[in-house]
Amino acid sequence: MSSRDQHEYRQLAAMRERGIPQERIFVEKLSGKDIKRPVLQTLMSKVQKGDIVVVESISRFARNTKDLLNLVERLTKKGVEFISLKEHIDTTTPSGRFMLTVFAAVAELEREHILQRQAEGIAAAKARGVHFGRPIKKPPINFVEVVHLWELGKISFDEALKQTGLKQATFYNRLREFRGGGK
Repeated sequence: MSSRDQHEYRQLAAMRERGIPQERIFVEKLSGKDIKRPVLQTLMSKVQKGDIVVVESISRFARNTKDLLNLVERLTKKGVEFISLKEHIDTTTPSGRFMLTVFAAVAELEREHILQRQAEGIAAAKARGVHFGRPIKKPPINFVEVVHLWELGKISFDEALKQTGLKQATFYNRLREFRGGGK
């Protein structure tokens, strides 16, 4: 399984080297951080007792301990084995189950560190004055005049939007700012 910005070639090669036929390989393009992935759900519904789910890396299967352990438990209840090639984990053995838990915890810790660094980077950028999101559309020069005409009932709301060139939500946001309500 591979996220959008990664190539699955390495993972497919690992499956072929293991002798897994192409029609038995499931390729997921979505990130492993969410278990509500269509291909994963298809895989989980199709596996049967005696099957073995082989992944190139546990991070391709699930990104947090809880999800990984829940998925493996669902497989185990169906009589399905789980093998991760990169981490040499085989859930048919006690040491394999132990290693699965350890690696899952490490993968989750790594993800949490990435998210923490990302949040710190965003906070630092905001402190430097970097603006995130769409640029704020300033009201046109005639905004005050158009608002006055609209409030007096001399023009319709649609006409006020047309004259200012703003969309309804933007018009109301600028109106709130104009009246001192902030954003």
